[in-house]
Amino acid sequence: MFAQQRTYTTQNTTAIKYYAIAGSSYDYRKIDDAIASLLQATEADDHFIEAHIFLADMYGIKKQYKEATEHYQKAITLNPEFSQAVYIKISETEISLGRYKDAQMHLLKYLSYPYITDKDRFKAKKLMGDCDFALLAMQHPVPFTPVNMGPEINTTDDEYLPTATADESMLIFTRKINNNEDFYKSARQNCKWQTATYLSKNINTPNYNEGAQSLSQDGKYLFFTGCNRPDGLGKCDIYVSQKKGNDWSTPFDLSRPLNTQGWESQPSISADGRTLYFVSNRKGGYGGYDIWKSTLNATGWGEPENLGPTINTAFDEQSPFIHPDDSTLYFCSNGWPGMGNKDLYISRLGQDGKWQKPQNLGYPINSSGDENGLTISTNGSYAYFSSNNLNGVGGYDIYMFELPAALKPKLVTYVKGRVTDAKTKQPIESIVEIIDLEKNDVVYHDVSSATDGDFLATLTSGKNYGLNISREGYLFYSENFSLVGHAPTQPFIVNVALSPIEIGKKVILNNIFFDSNKYELKTESKAELGKIAEFLTANPTVKIEISGHTDDTGNDQLNQTLSENRAKSVYQYLVANGTNAAKLVFKGYGKTQPLAPNTNEENKAKNRRTEFKIIAK
Repeated sequence: MFAQQRTYTTQNTTAIKYYAIAGSSYDYRKIDDAIASLLQATEADDHFIEAHIFLADMYGIKKQYKEATEHYQKAITLNPEFSQAVYIKISETEISLGRYKDAQMHLLKYLSYPYITDKDRFKAKKLMGDCDFALLAMQHPVPFTPVNMGPEINTTDDEYLPTATADESMLIFTRKINNNEDFYKSARQNCKWQTATYLSKNINTPNYNEGAQSLSQDGKYLFFTGCNRPDGLGKCDIYVSQKKGNDWSTPFDLSRPLNTQGWESQPSISADGRTLYFVSNRKGGYGGYDIWKSTLNATGWGEPENLGPTINTAFDEQSPFIHPDDSTLYFCSNGWPGMGNKDLYISRLGQDGKWQKPQNLGYPINSSGDENGLTISTNGSYAYFSSNNLNGVGGYDIYMFELPAALKPKLVTYVKGRVTDAKTKQPIESIVEIIDLEKNDVVYHDVSSATDGDFLATLTSGKNYGLNISREGYLFYSENFSLVGHAPTQPFIVNVALSPIEIGKKVILNNIFFDSNKYELKTESKAELGKIAEFLTANPTVKIEISGHTDDTGNDQLNQTLSENRAKSVYQYLVANGTNAAKLVFKGYGKTQPLAPNTNEENKAKNRRTEFKIIAK
């Protein structure tokens, strides 16, 4: 196409010849060859405007913005009115170099032309908005002191996209060696990251790239992006693998409707494991790449939902990271006002359940280059990210920095526990549920590991929670704990020994609640009552006695009556909601069966309780 053009700003045949050769090289996407030919063309005639513009375009593809800007400027100097398009082109390269005032000047010139398309005018105004934002942001920098994570993590190869477990005992990241992306892991021992090792042959492959991962808070599930794999639906799909002992299971494609024949990538799993945020270019979006979410239901992952125009723009949004508070979203975008190219943003979930307008993380966290792949520690104190312009060990290195207060998520801590058999003391697999007692919502539902019996759940501070642990053939465990006033830096640790079902064994129902001196069940009790019903359904031959107990405060007869009425309230609720009355009896014991001496308020609180006892099995 270049050879067919007959009118140039040069008559130099040598320059025209090399210009035509460059055009042919570009047609075959041989960018370096095109640049070499164009340099020869401009050497033959330095006033060849078309060659300077073409050369600038090629340097732009190579992200050599300084050289691109020089050649665009040369074309403008030779003839300011030769091409109106050159003004928006040079503004883009100047923004990439952080030359915002120069870019503003060229954008004003471009917007002065009367005959430009609505699409191009929209783009120019967007770039002008970036310049305005960047100049203001640079006058009000945010604290930013990145720290390289050291040779245990970083090498001369590229390392990027770090994710850590809630307790920061393990870090998983992507390492690129000879154009092949694989996962590596590093364990943290005595507050020091150990030398990273290859994650697993079950996940990493020699022929395909694995990357853009999300690690569940307990480190048991790894969601990641796999591209061009034979079992995939599209170019890139989202896969999941489960940790099995010291290794990982063979990953499987999450399938439809989450994956399509298009491009699904960059998953981020919510703290409860039930909502998956990801990036896709599927139909129904607002731009090239949008952020979507899918919620797990009884039959699998539900139909994905676009996060809408308060998050997604006509440009690209990528790299979502949903913090364990489940209400703070970090992502990158080149659509919202920023420093140019891709910047990092934060959006918070409003009380109306909708995402609020994103906030740019500010300068110098964001720069004129691309910022991407930010993850935040569970306690919200600092961020992990990767960069290739901070004088690291290799190309891309992994860094961390303390997050400014205005950019931090809600306070979150984690509950970490271990479940064992009360008789054998061996770890056992069991169902673990944590309930928000105020809302009666299950905020965590998972299974403790079969090998270690451990579980880990992240929870928002400032709330009261109920904990239920159950396993077939065992009595379930009931506990409640408060994270109101609990320091988020301190995890809540529980060790639970489940007892096999035996006649005479008791369960303290710690999540059955009454007001003082009353026997009407409070709404916070519903989750626990449901667990009793489930237990009786799962064990059809079991019969239980529900018992009420008080401390020794007040009149003995009143305490006896109160304890009977409370036990009866539980009995009546269960029967009214479908439990066979023949499996239940109730009894009040007043103050006669204390668990501790009634010598202080803490002991008295222990003695005021509801229990059930196995009376037949």
